[in-house]
Amino acid sequence: MPTVVVMDVSLSMTRPVSIEGSEEYQRKHLAAHGLTMLFEHMATNYKLEFTALVVFSSLWELMVPFTRDYNTLQVVLVTDGCLGIGRGSLRHSLASHTQRSDSNRFPLPFPFPSKLYIMCMANLEELQSSDSLDCLEQLIDLNNGEGQIFTIDGPLCLKNVQSMFGKLIDLAYTPFHAVLKCGHLTSDVQVFPRPEPFIIDEEIDPIPKVINTDLEIVGFIDIADISSPPVLSRHLVLPIALNKEGDEVGTGITDDNEDENSANQIAGKIPNFCVLLHGSLKVEGMVAIVQLGPEWHGMLYSQADSKKKSNLMMSLFEPGPEPLPWLGKMAQLGPISDAKENPYGEDDNKSPFPLQPKNKRSYAQNVTVWIKPSGLQTDVQKILRNARKLPEKTQTFYKELNRLRKAALAFGFLDLLKGVADMLERECTLLPDTAHPDAAFQLSHAARQLKLASTGTSDYAAYDHNITPLQTDFSGSSTERM
Repeated sequence: MPTVVVMDVSLSMTRPVSIEGSEEYQRKHLAAHGLTMLFEHMATNYKLEFTALVVFSSLWELMVPFTRDYNTLQVVLVTDGCLGIGRGSLRHSLASHTQRSDSNRFPLPFPFPSKLYIMCMANLEELQSSDSLDCLEQLIDLNNGEGQIFTIDGPLCLKNVQSMFGKLIDLAYTPFHAVLKCGHLTSDVQVFPRPEPFIIDEEIDPIPKVINTDLEIVGFIDIADISSPPVLSRHLVLPIALNKEGDEVGTGITDDNEDENSANQIAGKIPNFCVLLHGSLKVEGMVAIVQLGPEWHGMLYSQADSKKKSNLMMSLFEPGPEPLPWLGKMAQLGPISDAKENPYGEDDNKSPFPLQPKNKRSYAQNVTVWIKPSGLQTDVQKILRNARKLPEKTQTFYKELNRLRKAALAFGFLDLLKGVADMLERECTLLPDTAHPDAAFQLSHAARQLKLASTGTSDYAAYDHNITPLQTDFSGSSTERM
């Protein structure tokens, strides 16, 4: 995920640090040294990573902005752990966080999925001597526990700062290298962004699942058959060219552009299965099903960024034996040659997918589905048409009314019940003088029952409760039968 680096340049970061045998450094110099190490690592191994740099003290300034907008970010906060004093300080902001108002908003939790890493230009003993560590831990907790605090082990020096930033790199910025296999063909690839561990169910199976470093293609299928399936995440698959010594070609830090261009030219002349696969999938209009782990699959496909540029992408399905129901169980898929007859027909004009369920399902049940607004509008208009034909359509009117009422309660759409009640009351006022007297009684009764159900608290809001016609006696009084 993209990275936002936030660096503290307040006065406390200018405190000197004595390093034996060298010139005097300030804490901000140590921070700059660690960030340089992080950015060089990204330039080498995370060339597609987008990074923004923000510096702050009492004010803030965006030094390097993003070139695109993102919904998910990784925030790296570099500070010396000093909380400041007075209004506007971190200590004051955390203390007043529970009583915040529109004029005093706290930035955490962030309004987007994120991880917060705090890099302290101080050792653990220094932070524990004050309440700094507790306050920094509160920041992580406010961000839903997503993140970690890093401190310098031992005295403050360049070597220990490098070690601390190295731990961050190992945790969050290690590139995911894998081997893409198809039969005897293989290719070393980098998957970007790095796939995150996935937990199916924290109660039933809390152990995170991670994808294998050996990505084995188990088959190919037409794009039309796989359609647009639900996926957990999408990743670029980038080929890694290796020289004879096993080092990466064109991925190291070069002295100038000529060396980098030369390395890229060498890499471009080396045959690569990943490039072959990308071109084949693009031309044939197919996707490759890849094994990610035990009962876990994904798909490789070509995705075009523009008319001239396309990339090899990998999407991860949810773990399980049957991630895409219309294809059936992945273990039961096989090559066309194993079938008695070509499932696509002699002229390739048909498809065996989607698979038909073994048990024939009944669609005669009165199930209400409002996928589109037109479906809801049709059901409401049906009620109003029957309302204008009362009392002849009394049974049909209440049948449709109860169907809509149950669906609205099931969906939690209580405002719909009040809206339909208002419509029925309006229909009651628009009845002509020649209308049957029972029509007004039934419309008022139905509107009153819907309003009671719209509260969601009374017995009339019970799902199994049905609105029954009002029993009327025009010669005397009227009574309601529940």
